[in-house]
Amino acid sequence: MTGERQSGMTYAGAGVDIDAGNALVEAIKPLVRATRRPGADAEIGGFGGLFDLKAAGFRDPILVAANDGVGTKVKIAIETGRHDTIGIDLVAMCVNDIIVQGAEPLFFLDYYATGKLVPGVGADIVRGIAEGCRQAGCALIGGETAEMPGLYDGQDYDLAGFSVGAAERGTLLPLPDIAPGDVVLGLPSSGVHSNGFSLVRRIVAASGLAWDAPAPFAPGRSLGEALLEPTRIYVRQLLAALKAEPGAIKALAHITGGGFPDNLPRVLPDGIGIEIDLSAVVVPPVFGWLARTGGVAVPEMLRTFNCGIGMVVVAAPDRAEALAAALAAAGEAPVRLGRITPAGDTPVTFTGTLAL
Repeated sequence: MTGERQSGMTYAGAGVDIDAGNALVEAIKPLVRATRRPGADAEIGGFGGLFDLKAAGFRDPILVAANDGVGTKVKIAIETGRHDTIGIDLVAMCVNDIIVQGAEPLFFLDYYATGKLVPGVGADIVRGIAEGCRQAGCALIGGETAEMPGLYDGQDYDLAGFSVGAAERGTLLPLPDIAPGDVVLGLPSSGVHSNGFSLVRRIVAASGLAWDAPAPFAPGRSLGEALLEPTRIYVRQLLAALKAEPGAIKALAHITGGGFPDNLPRVLPDGIGIEIDLSAVVVPPVFGWLARTGGVAVPEMLRTFNCGIGMVVVAAPDRAEALAAALAAAGEAPVRLGRITPAGDTPVTFTGTLAL
């Protein structure tokens, strides 16, 4: 009626702040610009991200896509208030799955869903994503921020990532000629990476330690900080080795959830097995602490965690030494981990002892 003040429900009143979302987009634009590369130079904010394969130098490419999340590692980021590295994990889990197929990661998109956008948190998350993209040499060309009160509790959030890479036709891995006698190399991990954190969090709860307590396995760091150590990104090193020693790498395996027993068979042809010498693995101290504190048996450790090896490389035996040198020149520290064998009762067999 005339003279009466009309009031009604609003989106902001329901808990969704469109202005906060727009402010986040503006805040992260400089971070996104820092990830530009040949093939991707557009601003974010459009309805879709663009990538020019021709400008990236590809002639007859096969596209390779991967998506992943960070799992319950995000809960540690939330509970410690440390949000600036979890985005590196997000990128790593996707681009490491692309490089194992011999493809170069080209671009990345993220999905950030939360109960309430908090000033600074979203920017910190994207700062980590941009850093991961820089490490991988791929462009951050878009993403989605979803504020969903009622679905996520308070300031909880989750992340998902999507990446696309490319390889010239005929160069994809694994190669079909993997055979007994091929050499298996391992590339070190930085720690737990982004798998097994439901068990990690349960062990921490059983230990009675707070996130800000000194880490028993990492002098000078808090427990939360040490466990948030980002996943290593192996893209640049492996691309350099593939270029320096073409044909030397027959297969690559990213050691994620499922550890050695579940990830290695994914790159092996029928009738082929793999033997891993556990005594060759340099085990980071975090895994010994987890095993002792949680009473976790070695087989469970091997199937849940990377135990110190984040990437496995299968190499032609006459090229293994040159390949190891190329990896070292690219900044890696490869270890001789085992060999390819005829398949036995199980595709993956272990010798030696894991030094937990």
